[in-house]
Amino acid sequence: MNDARLPLARRGFLAATGAGALALTAACAPGATTPDAKRPADGAPKPGGRLRAAFAGGGAAETLDPHAANLFVDAARAKALFDKLADFGDDLAAVPRLAERWEPDESLGTWRVTLREAAFHDGRPVTAEDVLHSYRRIADPKAAFRAKASLEPVDLDASRAIDARTVEFRLKRPYAEFPNVLAAFGAYIVPEDTTSFERPVGSGPFRFVSFTPGSSLVVRRNDTYWDGAPHLDTLEFVIAAEESARVNALLGGQAEYAHELNPATARTHEGRGRIDVVRLPGSAMQGFVMKTDRPPFDDPRVRRAFLLIADRRELVDGALSGAGTVGNDLFGKGCQYYPADLPQRTQDLDRARALLKEAGAEGLKVTLDTAPAATGFVEAAGIFKEQAAKAGVTVDIKVGDKDTYWKDILNAGTFASYRSGAMPIESHISQRLLTGSTTNATKWQHKDFDDLYQQAQSTRDTDRRTALYARMQRRLHDEGGFLIWGFADWIVATAPKVRGVSAKAPANTLDWARFDRVWLA
Repeated sequence: MNDARLPLARRGFLAATGAGALALTAACAPGATTPDAKRPADGAPKPGGRLRAAFAGGGAAETLDPHAANLFVDAARAKALFDKLADFGDDLAAVPRLAERWEPDESLGTWRVTLREAAFHDGRPVTAEDVLHSYRRIADPKAAFRAKASLEPVDLDASRAIDARTVEFRLKRPYAEFPNVLAAFGAYIVPEDTTSFERPVGSGPFRFVSFTPGSSLVVRRNDTYWDGAPHLDTLEFVIAAEESARVNALLGGQAEYAHELNPATARTHEGRGRIDVVRLPGSAMQGFVMKTDRPPFDDPRVRRAFLLIADRRELVDGALSGAGTVGNDLFGKGCQYYPADLPQRTQDLDRARALLKEAGAEGLKVTLDTAPAATGFVEAAGIFKEQAAKAGVTVDIKVGDKDTYWKDILNAGTFASYRSGAMPIESHISQRLLTGSTTNATKWQHKDFDDLYQQAQSTRDTDRRTALYARMQRRLHDEGGFLIWGFADWIVATAPKVRGVSAKAPANTLDWARFDRVWLA
């Protein structure tokens, strides 16, 4: 039995929350790609060549420790050098990688993971002891690794190696979505005797050659990679902090791949033949948070009124230059467990005014916290201010410091701009919407909702578990504190000769920055 399938409603990296340092993409909304993203493959992949990928960087303090990844470039470099037991597919459902399969016991409290035959770059096999060492390193109380929160349900002291290729994970409680732990952002497997990452040894598709922090990482093809050798001979990650520098490197022939373009830049160059633009539709959740534990948003009628004030199409067109899809006040559009049957909420100013009157909130004034911390934040705030005025609500915009914004708005204020990071819907609920969640920006705290989540995690049957997720999300849609107005496209660009870049994968999923599948025509 391959129970890698058991928790998945369908087959399909982190994941940072909106309060994290890494503003990663989050949703899985389907959509049409641009003509540039549909370039012909020119036949079979062509082996050989060197590709230079330009990313924003982290300066001289950069590290190749995959457990310490915080930025997009960290994640892309870690993916080139290392492997996880699982990763997230396009719909944010876990798919096997170093794990060949996984199987729970009847209680969902113990999971047995079988490793595939894979080797580190020095020829040693990847073993169960390497897995346990890696997870215990991540979970070290003295460390501050991002994947630590994802590993919280696992009792690593009680977990053990059954044999060289089998790990038995004991959990602290039933957890039907345990494969999400295996796929968690930064949960990479390193050799058990690793003490330094100056010349890292992983099991990934590329082998280390050289590294200059804040400048460049050079890696070469791993001919014995378990998932097939990459097409490229050499891959170089080059640092270009500003978007203009990344685009100019592409235009000037100093790079063949540029990560993270804004919509205006993409429109300027799209279809002109010098670079190809690849849009990953509906990738970054955009919205506002309403703090449900304090006035005026402790009244669900006020929250519903604000949900009805929003003209989502106007917000997408104005704040994202049209480069996105309309949201419906729920996270993870298009992802596993998303209730696509819910009707799309639209603007209804008459009903909004009636709800505000019913709540005794006519003439309401609120402060909207925002900052240039993510694309479209300040612009969306201005648009919503105008929309709210039509319902008799005065919105005062407070623009904060982009460097401290996420920390500032997690607990302070009442109403704020928000952008999510990539994660499954289950992780979004557990990390942001339970009473004990550490990044609960909306302050949604309801014991009966917590109980539904725990019931879902104790439910082995996929259809029954899906129904429980639907109940939770319908409640959030009716009375939650997230006003999710859109999902922004994620945009990268390549030289015209580059092939194999996925036009479907949200950032930090398996096929994002998948340079082992890229080739040069």
